[in-house]
Amino acid sequence: MIQLHDIDPIALALGPVRVHWYGIMYLLGFGIAWWLGRRRIRAGRLPGVNEEAFGDLLFYGILGVILGGRIGYILFYVFDEFLANPLMLLKVWEGGMSFHGGLLGVVAAAWWWSRRQRLHLMDTVDFVAPLVPPGLGLGRLGNYIGGELWGKFTGGNWGVVFPHSDLGPYTGLPMEQLRRLHASGALDPFARHPSQLYQAALEGLVMFCALWWYSRRPRPRYAVAGLFALLYGSFRFLVEFVRMPDAQLGYLAFGWLTMGQVLSLPLIVLGLGWLAWSRRQPVLQPAPQGE
Repeated sequence: MIQLHDIDPIALALGPVRVHWYGIMYLLGFGIAWWLGRRRIRAGRLPGVNEEAFGDLLFYGILGVILGGRIGYILFYVFDEFLANPLMLLKVWEGGMSFHGGLLGVVAAAWWWSRRQRLHLMDTVDFVAPLVPPGLGLGRLGNYIGGELWGKFTGGNWGVVFPHSDLGPYTGLPMEQLRRLHASGALDPFARHPSQLYQAALEGLVMFCALWWYSRRPRPRYAVAGLFALLYGSFRFLVEFVRMPDAQLGYLAFGWLTMGQVLSLPLIVLGLGWLAWSRRQPVLQPAPQGE
């Protein structure tokens, strides 16, 4: 069945202030990470760390996501535009965040926090890894609500028509007119893969279930982080085959290789390496608070 994407990306409008669903998804993701992290802290999954210290880690992590995501987007996707207009780095309201940049920002924040807590960096990363997928899934859901980062044409009798994508002779028409065209079937050839929802399911739900289940038992150092890197890199690499490449970059090679795939390959290799290396590492035993 073919659906017309007809969702207002603005959740709340108060005069000139516009609250977008995408921003709400970020807040929900951070809130879930805080709730899940407190549960793991109380269970002693990061011995010697209390809830107040975890709050500091979450704060640094949020900064890492925002700053790293923005800087990564600039460096990986629109660096030429940045050289021509460096002030675009500050225009976060125009959108543009990179997961891989955000990941590097979180790792940098975890390194800083771990030094202050006198903890091994990878113990912190292993602890944080299961807290991340809900935010990833909600972020992709925000992409879908915003009608951005759509997929390729399905070529079948199913998919989603995104009004801001290329609709041939119907591009730029008012939504009311697009609704009538959709009802008549005229927009059916422009149905696309809802790749945002694929990513929300894989990077959010599937990764969370796998990582949460896997980390319920104490695992060797590097193991949980390795599984995170392997799963995300693999899922992202696969979904990129049905997702449109970034317009300003296109395909980088072979008529199919995207920047998202290039940035995901190192994660796959790193994940496999960490999982192999974890077999020689110690297992951090829980120390529940109060014991």
